[in-house]
Amino acid sequence: MSESTTGNTGRPVAERSAADRLAGDMADVAREEMQTVRTEFVEAARPAASGVLLLGAAAGCAVLGVGAASATVLRILETFLPRKLAAAGLTAGYLTGAAVLGVVGLQQLREAGGSSQRLAEEIQEAISGTVSRIRQAGAAAARDVHNG
Repeated sequence: MSESTTGNTGRPVAERSAADRLAGDMADVAREEMQTVRTEFVEAARPAASGVLLLGAAAGCAVLGVGAASATVLRILETFLPRKLAAAGLTAGYLTGAAVLGVVGLQQLREAGGSSQRLAEEIQEAISGTVSRIRQAGAAAARDVHNG
């Protein structure tokens, strides 16, 4: 056989082009399937995006509601406590609640083990560092007020 009919592989040119055509067809099918999957994903994500946006708006409203409730509680406390004492008491209550919930949350993360446990340890270190800096700043402010 001549070089033009067998090529470098020893197979006839017609067979190679059939294999090339098959590979090309398979690539086209794969591209079409990927496009179909992409389209289906986008169509499925659209309603989800609306839902996520609505949940975000609901969360924003909830934060505003909690703020309004906090202001209401403060106004009620101010009816029988001096204004500064009412604000300090409410603040202490929020901080105590945050501390209790934080401790319970960190405990559950530790109990989960693995990466959750490492996350809990990192959060604990960050909180400890922040509390230390707050204490130092508070002590410095108290000294300034006392000395000034």
